[in-house]
Amino acid sequence: MRRRLVLFVALPLLLLGMAGGFAYLRNWRPLDVAVAPFRQDVPVTVFGLGAIEAQVLSRLGLEVPGMLIELAADHGDRVAAGAVLARLNPISQQARLARAEAAVLSADAAAARADAQRERAEAQFTQKQATARRRRDLANRGVGSQEAAELAETEQELARVDLVVNRADAEVARAAQAEARANRETERAALEKHTLRAPFDAVVIARSREAGTALNPGEAVFTLVAPESIWMQAFIDEGRAGDLALGQTGMVTLRSRPGRPIEAQIVRIGLEADRVTEERRIYLRCRSCPAMPVVGEQAEVVIETARLPRARLLPEQALHGFDGAGGTVWTIEDGRLAQRRVSIAARLVDGRVAITDGLPEDVALVTQIGSRFAVGRAARAVPAP
Repeated sequence: MRRRLVLFVALPLLLLGMAGGFAYLRNWRPLDVAVAPFRQDVPVTVFGLGAIEAQVLSRLGLEVPGMLIELAADHGDRVAAGAVLARLNPISQQARLARAEAAVLSADAAAARADAQRERAEAQFTQKQATARRRRDLANRGVGSQEAAELAETEQELARVDLVVNRADAEVARAAQAEARANRETERAALEKHTLRAPFDAVVIARSREAGTALNPGEAVFTLVAPESIWMQAFIDEGRAGDLALGQTGMVTLRSRPGRPIEAQIVRIGLEADRVTEERRIYLRCRSCPAMPVVGEQAEVVIETARLPRARLLPEQALHGFDGAGGTVWTIEDGRLAQRRVSIAARLVDGRVAITDGLPEDVALVTQIGSRFAVGRAARAVPAP
């Protein structure tokens, strides 16, 4: 009986002691908490995805329809400005040009004849004018008859009217001559449009049609890019784009060249953001590009926007109420957990934030939050993993 009584009393006391020990270990024992050390010379970078593009890209076609009979360039060729790229069958247009040239010759002959008739009319008018003047003088002196003088003056007036008509005919002939010459130039220009030429020094990146194809006006035959205009278009989260500036250096990694980043420089920052993705467009031009990057190839860019001389780094998840500019952090002060409101100096590309001020030097900054955290709970600082 006495043994049973001891067991009946001791067992609950033992269980109560074990529960108290467990509660102490769980709720009052100092927690080992990872804290952020100070780091020196911290680079602040932003990350973006994009693709290789060409600032100067042209899809060339011919302005007139016809049968493609010659192609003088192919994919990968470098062509100089003005170089012939393709030709259409010119026979029909050459015939139209020949007809226009014949019309010019006819108009030239008609203009020459009209000028000759005008000159003849001028000469006749001058003669009739002189005759009428002499006969009027004779009639006034009583030597000649009045009738002869009037007849001479009538002939003078008829000659003047004929001169006016011939001058008008000459103007019409010159207008017809100008029209014929303009038609000839039109047909000549149309013949020139049967030849496709490079508008600038370029690289052919695509040939879309082959010889024998019947083309419609404007149908693309070649795609050209100016190699010196190759750049990367990247999309940067608006929340991280505030410190971007022209001239900053970025490291571009092409999908076809993993592990081999290329140094590039920001040459343009878009002034309009994408309203759906909330991203800004930036453009970088490489300083040591590959021989000919592939237009449209995906690429990644990491841009350094600043360097912090000294900072503590904290995962964004460790901030309560993070609003992009600051939040509440856990700290260890006098061996116990506490909370403070801090402002961040920068957001890093790996999802961490940098804190440079707002905390005394002797206050440890907690990097990993536990479920048993409570203000005033005893804690011991351990290095962050």
